[in-house]
Amino acid sequence: LSAYFCFLMTALGVTAGAHRLWSHRSYKAKLPLRIFLAAANSMAFQNDIYEWSRDHRVHHKYSETDADPHNARRGFFFSHIGWLFVRKHRDVIEKGRKLDFTDLLEDPVVRFQRKYYKSSVVLMCFVIPTVVPWYLWGESLWNAYFLASILRYTISLNVTWLVNSAAHMYGNRPYDKNINPRQNTLVTLGAIGEGFHNYHHTFPFDYSASELGLKFNPTTWFIDFMFWLGLVTDRKQAPKEMIQARKERTGDGSA
Repeated sequence: LSAYFCFLMTALGVTAGAHRLWSHRSYKAKLPLRIFLAAANSMAFQNDIYEWSRDHRVHHKYSETDADPHNARRGFFFSHIGWLFVRKHRDVIEKGRKLDFTDLLEDPVVRFQRKYYKSSVVLMCFVIPTVVPWYLWGESLWNAYFLASILRYTISLNVTWLVNSAAHMYGNRPYDKNINPRQNTLVTLGAIGEGFHNYHHTFPFDYSASELGLKFNPTTWFIDFMFWLGLVTDRKQAPKEMIQARKERTGDGSA
């Protein structure tokens, strides 16, 4: 249970935080929530918020080209993990410089996390998941470290990478058959709502990343709960008329 709680916190740091909040600005979050999401993002250990969001914006702008950091046209392995083992293609760097990321560094939470990223990763990703079970209920440090820290970290990395690989290769395309991203149920289950990828690339501004609302989208549940608490405002959504018109115009007919 402890390891799974850490997994959920890790996932939210990426999905609700670096992805839907900072990359796409699909909703606004008040300071306490931004601090929580930044801490959760450090637990995820997938690059700091600024770097993650920068790469993701470039991915959307130049999807499936050499300027895409994890271009799925280069194969499953490359888009899943291989892109992290090689130098970025020169197009990623050159075209990425043309995009504006100043809004990210205007957020003091992003600046703070970036400045102290290494220390926050050691604390959030490794120390806390290991020490808390040991101190509070007598779990062995060995079990706590390898389950709540290492295994949880490994699984969270791979379910996130599946959005870049599997969700760009396997599934249907009810919103836009002319782009590679797909609707992938398994990725949705693993990445707590991020597998509605054909929808997301068609309507990247939508805070829910899906037209299905609360139908297995834990990240959307979380954002809606934070809205109820008053910590979230300005949730952006694609109108149903716009979604239907897009399905009829460019969808593959599978919806």
